[in-house]
Amino acid sequence: MNGTLQDWLAGQLQTLHDQHLYKPLVELQTPQGGTITVDGRRAINLSSNNYLGLANHPKLKEAAIRAIEEWGAGAGAVRTIIGTMSLHLELERRLAAFKHVEAAIVFQSGFTANAGTIPAVITKDDAIISDELNHASIIDGCRLAGLPSDQRPVYKHCDMDSLEDVLKRFGSYKKRLIITDGVFSMDGDIAPLDKIVELAERYDAAVMVDDAHGSGVLGKGRGTAYHYGVHQRIDIQLGTLSKAVGVMGGYIAGSMRLREWLTQRSRPFLFSTAHPPAVTAAIIAALDLMEADTSLTDRLWQNTRHWQDGLRRIGFNTGVTQTPITPVMVGDEEMALRLQHELFKEGVLALAVVFPTVARGKARVRTMPNASHSIAELDEALAAFDRVGRRLGLI
Repeated sequence: MNGTLQDWLAGQLQTLHDQHLYKPLVELQTPQGGTITVDGRRAINLSSNNYLGLANHPKLKEAAIRAIEEWGAGAGAVRTIIGTMSLHLELERRLAAFKHVEAAIVFQSGFTANAGTIPAVITKDDAIISDELNHASIIDGCRLAGLPSDQRPVYKHCDMDSLEDVLKRFGSYKKRLIITDGVFSMDGDIAPLDKIVELAERYDAAVMVDDAHGSGVLGKGRGTAYHYGVHQRIDIQLGTLSKAVGVMGGYIAGSMRLREWLTQRSRPFLFSTAHPPAVTAAIIAALDLMEADTSLTDRLWQNTRHWQDGLRRIGFNTGVTQTPITPVMVGDEEMALRLQHELFKEGVLALAVVFPTVARGKARVRTMPNASHSIAELDEALAAFDRVGRRLGLI
């Protein structure tokens, strides 16, 4: 192996350790649930995006097993060759109906949905306008569009005066695409989509919302756009199939023209093998549950209120969250990692989030209550936060 490369890697890794930014992988030794086993230790799980508790749901497992028996283990090809099975088309029809739009197209992940969609709809004559706190996959999708930085302006987070100023200054471009997260994954606040849509219509711009953390959570599970009642007025909706839905993948929902164009020009769609049948069938089973039983979402929000009220009573700062994403704001990177480690000793898995995921000085432990938690589990975790917070002088 090349010594120069290996020496460089060693130096970079040591720098991460020295700056308290190195995060080892966590080994999960049981299925997802409210309580799990990690590194041989029982822990209350507050780090999963499994909002509705569907990742280990028996109906999803049954659907996956049936699909393997009927369709086999893999799709065998990309969608545009011979990898499109009836299951894939059924899933896309179901997603379009669920989102109340004309059509949908499924990708291997939410990340590839952004990477495959933004460059496909943007040309050198266009501009992309982004919220400053947008997720990394949006940022990378914008970079892949190939525009110079001066054609990718950023507006202040959820600041409509700032957005309007950018729209005015960039009025000469052929197409302008406003892109925002629906729910911001680090702080848990919600984009004001109703106001964004109003500005977009006033200045003849298109809107794309990445609703990874709104899917299954807001708008009767249909997401942030449905929550605001503007789902028919947004050009591009991105959703995930690997958080609340409990399986894996991402999708784009919108017009039939958009879907058709992406089947022809979206590179991840064109050059990646289709979802395995088991994954596709499990997602359909999850949609069945989400449409038939809103109690899962109700339970999620009941647990969220209980958890957040408890943290605030103890004395922790949970920031500006409006959703189940519940940051425990710490600030210092080393202290956030210490809080994570001390909580794990107390039987709670809640992971620190540090630079570069968040800005320096904005470190936090991000907690994620979900529908699979019992109140007893949440109370046990609150007691652990209380003990550790006092021990570390955080409260």
